[in-house]
Amino acid sequence: MGLATIELRERCLDWSRLYVVGILNVTPDSFSDGGKYDSVDEYVGAARAMAQAGADIIDIGGESTRPGAVAVDRAQELARVLPVIAAVARDIESEGLRVAISIDTTKAAVAQAALAVGAEIVNDISGGLFDPDIIEVTAAARAVYVCGHVRGETLTQVHEAERNPPSYDEVARSLARRMEQLPPTLRARTIIDPGLGFGKPTPNNLELMGRAGELSEHVGCPVMVGPSRKRFIRELVGDGADMSQRDLGTVGACLATAAGGAHLVRVHEVSTLMPALRVFEAATPPLPLPLPLPLPNKNNDNDNHNDSREEEAT
Repeated sequence: MGLATIELRERCLDWSRLYVVGILNVTPDSFSDGGKYDSVDEYVGAARAMAQAGADIIDIGGESTRPGAVAVDRAQELARVLPVIAAVARDIESEGLRVAISIDTTKAAVAQAALAVGAEIVNDISGGLFDPDIIEVTAAARAVYVCGHVRGETLTQVHEAERNPPSYDEVARSLARRMEQLPPTLRARTIIDPGLGFGKPTPNNLELMGRAGELSEHVGCPVMVGPSRKRFIRELVGDGADMSQRDLGTVGACLATAAGGAHLVRVHEVSTLMPALRVFEAATPPLPLPLPLPLPNKNNDNDNHNDSREEEAT
């Protein structure tokens, strides 16, 4: 099944390759990089470095979604992200970087303000469950929507769901229902995210990674997967692993996810991923489309076997 191309200001997502989303957390309490930068200029520098390393999208967020994180109100989240988004947008333009900005939020008001200052993608981990108005805001702006999967209407409820985690089939059905509820104009500009780590233990996360392409076929849109530095990565590489080892584990997860059919991966360390991704893509080129069956030839001419047809990316 073909997927609709998504046009952004500076690039076109045609799904001919894996796209990379770099994470920029403007938070003091994110589980792995909270408080890493002290000024807007430092955030701009970090975004520029990710873009130059190969990121296609910079995902900027102002509220931690880790278990036990303190909820952030709208005013505080706006104060964190708007100056950074505006400054990164100016830097992208001045540097001529072909990268898009995403706002990572579950709040409609934050999404609307972020879109007004330079973002063009809304990454909503809740898929509209936390604040249903975010869908109309995104549709009205003709922005791209990332519809995440969670169970629950608060982060506490989401993480408590791990006691009875959803199966792959439940995640697929849930995301399909949410897609059906979106405005028709937004569906063609929607990406789904199965929500690794949000109320899901390691076996469930691994299954969702390996079946990303199947999920895309079921729901009918591209799939973004975000394994970066998640708890299941730590469990797999060893509880004593430091963050650099988690980043290497994340590279493995991203390559497995790409092999499973994902269209985008979301990571903290773009520069760590890119060398491995380039080798992976070189070693696993897109398969050519199947040749059509030959039509019967009344003249019994059997020389009509032309193998010179140009390969097309699928």
